[in-house]
Amino acid sequence: MTIGVVGGGQLGRMIALAAAPLGIRCRFLEPGAGPPVAGLGEHIAAPYDEKDALDRFAEGLALVTYEFENVPVASAERLAARLAVYPPPRALQTAQDRLLEKDLARRLGIPTPPHRAVDDRVGLDAALAEIGLPAVLKTRRLGYDGKGQAVLRAPGDVEAAWAAIGGVPLILEGFVGFERELSVLSARGRGGETAFYPLVENRHREGILRVSRAPAPGVTPALQAEAEAYARAVMTELDYVGVVALELFEAGGRLLFNEMAPRVHNSGHWTIEGAETSQFENHVRAVAGLPLGTTAMRGQAAMANLIGTVPDPARVLAIPGAHLHLYGKAPRPGRKLGHVTVRGEDAAGVQGRLDQVLRLL
Repeated sequence: MTIGVVGGGQLGRMIALAAAPLGIRCRFLEPGAGPPVAGLGEHIAAPYDEKDALDRFAEGLALVTYEFENVPVASAERLAARLAVYPPPRALQTAQDRLLEKDLARRLGIPTPPHRAVDDRVGLDAALAEIGLPAVLKTRRLGYDGKGQAVLRAPGDVEAAWAAIGGVPLILEGFVGFERELSVLSARGRGGETAFYPLVENRHREGILRVSRAPAPGVTPALQAEAEAYARAVMTELDYVGVVALELFEAGGRLLFNEMAPRVHNSGHWTIEGAETSQFENHVRAVAGLPLGTTAMRGQAAMANLIGTVPDPARVLAIPGAHLHLYGKAPRPGRKLGHVTVRGEDAAGVQGRLDQVLRLL
């Protein structure tokens, strides 16, 4: 079986590495030269919206999936007219628009921060009058790693924020005084079977994920069940196949929906060494129609992203229980170049090893 992957970044690389032991090959559609997936499968170097390239890419494939959510929906629909595309284009369309995904959550009874669509400057004033300050103004589309958003703490912040990101469809969200950010990674197979990973605690800086801890400390069975119920509702509504990530706020002992990613996710990288079946293998299993693997953890784990620079690999690998993953990218400020996962049998041991990694960064 050969599956197509739209995108050739590190997520595509890890999908291919998980697919190979299952006897599944990958073909990639990626416009960039020398991407992280280089050498892991056939690479068609062409824009995502080039019709002839999409048709060449689809030829002979069993199915298509994608490794990032900014694939043009029209391209996914063109591919879906020829062969199976998982997750379906509707999931892609929903996750590309912060308003659509929050409206979906609300329809499913999943709590979200208060939010309003903002289409122009008058609309921003009206939304502020309803929601109040502090608030967060975000682009509805294409924002990631903290880009395309501005925190409004006082009336004087409004004009600068509008000048920076106005002129495109926006969403204003009420600022949430949350205790921490969590995510739940879930998989759904073609027949509707589901599997859930433990809730993960995520720490960001400058809008970029820095550290994930699995399982999130202090999670109760009730909170885990709440996260799984939300994920199950979203996947069922979208007829989802594959792995999806729900990013959540914990506030007052409850979970609020923030965003969803219709793909494997950075906060699940720890699963490669830390779970019986990684998120990447479960994604491949799901889209290929294979049974889902157990999500049971192997002890406890933490993951640290390598942002902008890479430490001496020998020093990383000298840390007991540390696993280094480099993506083959050229260093650049703010760029994810790799990650390190540490494992251990208990939280204290994992924290000690994580601290050693963080000192190297």
